[in-house]
Amino acid sequence: MLFQEAAVPHGHDPLSVGSMTHDSPPAAHDHGAHSVHQHGPDHDADVQAEILDLDAEVLAEHIAFITAWLPVTASPRHIVDLGCGTGAGTLALLNRFPESEVTAVDTSASHLHRLLEKSKAEGLVDRVHTVRADLDAAWPDLGTPELVWASASMHHMADPDRTLRQVHDTLAPGGLFAVVELADFPRFLPEDAPEGCPGLEERCHAALDQHHAEHVPHRGADWGPRLTAAGFTIEGERTITVNIGPPPTQAAGRYALSSLRRMRGSVDQGLTAEDLAALDQLLDTDSPHSILRRDDLTVRTERAVWAARRT
Repeated sequence: MLFQEAAVPHGHDPLSVGSMTHDSPPAAHDHGAHSVHQHGPDHDADVQAEILDLDAEVLAEHIAFITAWLPVTASPRHIVDLGCGTGAGTLALLNRFPESEVTAVDTSASHLHRLLEKSKAEGLVDRVHTVRADLDAAWPDLGTPELVWASASMHHMADPDRTLRQVHDTLAPGGLFAVVELADFPRFLPEDAPEGCPGLEERCHAALDQHHAEHVPHRGADWGPRLTAAGFTIEGERTITVNIGPPPTQAAGRYALSSLRRMRGSVDQGLTAEDLAALDQLLDTDSPHSILRRDDLTVRTERAVWAARRT
């Protein structure tokens, strides 16, 4: 795995923060979601959960690298994970700070349930509290954490500046806010792939960029100035480049398959019939052209991190 660092901010990732109901204070252990709300059908939530789980598995070293870099002044006792998904950040933070407890906030009941199952398997469930929340609606009572972590969730906010102010006011004085965003959807194929349709993945990304420009306007934002405007002091920025493989691991192959399957629904209006046919061959696990049969896959992505202090 290759890590390269630079101080150039970017942003993007497939995680959502949505609807909220909060029935008990975060100081009480809650090993089930507080309420039920999802943006799409159960199948879509399951597909997204699979991608998040694979992302956590394939990029585990990368996530640990970011948590180790955080400029904390003292080990935080209470951490909030905004848009926790299925728990990649939550579990990494619990392992990084062994005396901490994490309040995990997400829109999806199924994601929170999966997070709790993972934390049980690792013997960490007594340190996890879940809150099902729409951060664009009423802000839940999250206590006064020393660290707030938001990975791939800020760009989904309807009013991110309002959210930044809410985080600022929620944090303990001197507390740290870590914003992690993907610069782009991960890439997996060589530039000359697939045979007969070279450059397909780049055309898929161009179509996806157009889709996101219409539906996710805060994707790719520079969060530094917005954090400063919300009253934070920026203490560090990193852009980390990840390049894994080839040869691909089994998890990387499944990650590529699940990610491109999810992309398929957003790019079909922006691709030619020939490109769609080639993409569908890659996604057909019974096809000899299936992405799972390729030995030249890589996982290439960038993530930008901002560490901002409430002073």
